Amino acid sequence: MKYYLIGIKGAGMSALASLLFDLGNEVVGYDDSLEYKFTLEGLNKRGIKVYHDDSFKPSADFIVCYSNAIHESHKEITRLKKLNLEMIRYQDLIGSLTKEFETISISGTHGKTTTSLMTSSILDKVYGCNYFVGDGRGHGNLKNKLFVLESCEYNKHFLEYYPKTLVVTNIELEHMECYKDIDDIIKTFNTLANRASNLVLCGDDANVLKLKVNDNQDVYYYGLNDNNDLQAKNLDLNSRCSSFDVYFKGEYFDHYEIPLFGVHMVLDSLASIMVSILYKVDKRIIQEELSCFHGAIRRFSETKIGDTIIIDDYAHHPTEIRSVLNSVRQKYPEREVVAVFLPNTYSRTRDFMDDFSRVLGEFDYSYIMDIKCDREDPKDYPNVSSDTLISKTKNAKKVSIDDVNILDKHKGDVICFMSCANITPMIEAFKKTLN
Repeated sequence: MKYYLIGIKGAGMSALASLLFDLGNEVVGYDDSLEYKFTLEGLNKRGIKVYHDDSFKPSADFIVCYSNAIHESHKEITRLKKLNLEMIRYQDLIGSLTKEFETISISGTHGKTTTSLMTSSILDKVYGCNYFVGDGRGHGNLKNKLFVLESCEYNKHFLEYYPKTLVVTNIELEHMECYKDIDDIIKTFNTLANRASNLVLCGDDANVLKLKVNDNQDVYYYGLNDNNDLQAKNLDLNSRCSSFDVYFKGEYFDHYEIPLFGVHMVLDSLASIMVSILYKVDKRIIQEELSCFHGAIRRFSETKIGDTIIIDDYAHHPTEIRSVLNSVRQKYPEREVVAVFLPNTYSRTRDFMDDFSRVLGEFDYSYIMDIKCDREDPKDYPNVSSDTLISKTKNAKKVSIDDVNILDKHKGDVICFMSCANITPMIEAFKKTLN
């Protein structure tokens, strides 16, 4: 098959491109952005061509797949529709792949990417495993039976997927431009859950416990609390690693040391361990893979320049920002911690304004950039701005790439750059001031 992917530099689209290419398809892409993004690594490795204009002339047998970030009125989609090419949405194409392979969907408001990578690395070691991960990485082999799929609830897109095994890491308010309330979100997760034969659920999460399971489903709960089938005990979260004992159905299973920080990483590990148990992976392999797991791209990614620590993280929700802060406090307990936050979407900033203000105020200092959004019109949100957030946040100031040198006073501290938008130019500008 031949695919032309519109918005190919997006994290999901680049992962899909890599997966399709590995499965033997011809893949070409288009993107508006001329900036370098981390997602290009997998595309460049495979020699996937990316266009930025209308110079690509697809033959009649090309299938056009477009990102959710691309509106159907986009000039490139309009051009291709005139050619009468087959058009397919991103989530529909992924949905068709879930029917071709035995799919393990990793869902939840937070922790999907890390859990997907942990799970796929373990299963790939034993069986060979296709995967699609939200940090831009995808891999496929037609000989593989298993497919680990990070499954996002945005706009209910994951309802196009058909997993055999479903992991739900947590359920929280998010994407409120797409959902009415938390009950609507839980109901949507339940619809997906009812399709799976095996459920791996975080038993520490109150909203996950509200999912209604069927008698014919195999259900396993994981977490720190005593109500779980798989439980972590004796946690030691220190500046070197996170270690813990694991018990399965009340019996000691194994001890783990992971080079990751924060309780949320322990929970992600538990989810991958539970899936691995279901697929009968030897416990020694589970331990080996987790002990050398160093995280997803743009998830607590560290760079050290002199004595300054730079953290690059995809965090864009208050809960995720708090996880970054907790991880830094664990690893660098003696350092001051500085937030540089690029808010993404006016609707999310509006919906979580007070929560953002609260958690950013817990950093020693916070710097907030102008809101970044390609799919919303700021005129529809007249009272939502970074300035409003700054006015509500303790020790917060405005920052942009033009005055990045305002951060120079924090040399020797831990600087956390956080956003799901492209904050890389800001990081690179700051690195130049350090050098």
